[in-house]
Amino acid sequence: MNDFARYRGRFAPTPSGPLHFGSLVAALGSYLDARAADGQWLVRIEDIDPPRCPEGAASTILRQLETFGLEWDEAVMWQHTRGDAYQQALDQLVQLGLAYPCSCSRKQWQTFDIYPGWCRDGVCDANKPVAWRLRSDRGERPIRWQDRLFGEQQFDPAELGDVVLKRKDYLWAYQLAVVVDDAEQQITDVVRGLDLLDNTPWQRQLQNALQLPQPRYLHLPLIVTAEGQKLSKQNLAPALAEDEQKVRFQLFQALEALDQAPPQELASEPPATQLHWAVENWSLARLSPTAHRLNPSSPPVGD
Repeated sequence: MNDFARYRGRFAPTPSGPLHFGSLVAALGSYLDARAADGQWLVRIEDIDPPRCPEGAASTILRQLETFGLEWDEAVMWQHTRGDAYQQALDQLVQLGLAYPCSCSRKQWQTFDIYPGWCRDGVCDANKPVAWRLRSDRGERPIRWQDRLFGEQQFDPAELGDVVLKRKDYLWAYQLAVVVDDAEQQITDVVRGLDLLDNTPWQRQLQNALQLPQPRYLHLPLIVTAEGQKLSKQNLAPALAEDEQKVRFQLFQALEALDQAPPQELASEPPATQLHWAVENWSLARLSPTAHRLNPSSPPVGD
């Protein structure tokens, strides 16, 4: 259980492109869960990987959130400004014997399912650049937690491998950054897509090692195409609409995807009206763990 009294949630997109319908569902789910608990909702831009973040994408995302009425409570946190905090955490992990430098390339261990830990007891090639990895075989094992939708979860981090914390190109990796920033922002509840559920063991392992509070987790069912493929930027999911009428209908579709059973007449209402209804009627009990498949006969969810 977390150490903070008041609910604080967040939406933390990577600005690799504009938000799509799957992003909207994740943002909306976290927003409604926070507002229904009379809590705060924050936005964090996870821009620690500049090659993946084209210029202007972050501004587009923030504009999209505003267009759909999803207003945040505090200044946006930008991960590219947080390097000192990540380094401090990495130094602490090194002192604890939980992080180590690794010179191995993916090509070298491509026949293995996970990185085999060759550098755990010393760098294999001192002449090569190194990444920094987490020793997943130390600390609490297995990791257990209660997901608010999917129930009791149990993973052994060692079976997932020694995840990278800092890359060979000196860029910070997701697992360490998200843990440090959730603690800095005093996040009590993480609401995000099911595709990140198996990241949680590493994050809880890091929280334990760094003696940080542990948020509650709610993983939302994925939005998939009619063919069953996850809706994502990688498979060219269309950007969210900007036309006023389409925005209203997409927001209504997102409420339906979250199984909130909004009344049909709500579809023509502006975002503020829809969100007011949704906060007042937010019900986790309605939420199904089954992936939401887009209906190809429905109006498009993008421009």
